[in-house]
Amino acid sequence: MRDKLAASLKDALKSKDTVRTSTIRLAQAAIKDRDIANRGVGKDPVSDDEILQIFAKMIKQREESAKIYDDAGRPELASQEREEIKVIQSFMPEQLSDEKVREVCAAVIAEVGAQGLRDMGKVIAALKERYAGQMDFAKASGIVKELLK
Repeated sequence: MRDKLAASLKDALKSKDTVRTSTIRLAQAAIKDRDIANRGVGKDPVSDDEILQIFAKMIKQREESAKIYDDAGRPELASQEREEIKVIQSFMPEQLSDEKVREVCAAVIAEVGAQGLRDMGKVIAALKERYAGQMDFAKASGIVKELLK
């Protein structure tokens, strides 16, 4: 994943794509920050799964910012945030559709043997382990809760 980011940064610099360049640099900085934090606690550098979680968090932040800019009447800033979202999403695996997320949640519930809401943590942990970066876990959490009732 890091190599892919470095190669994309090089391509963006060559093509003078300023939005892509700045967004990739922000992503690399976020990864480096997490590496430093992990080193302080004696952990290994971030894995590809953790990088996908960082990207998901970055997308969520930009979506919230774009909404705030839209509400404040600043469409140019909102569109800039959306451009950054597109760049970050280009590094993430294909997102699962809502129907597929529901299907996967039901399968994991059956596999884990979850009986009620108290088993929700097990189900979400299994989903995060298998589908990191492929689904919005806030939505998945709501679906799991609904299926476990």
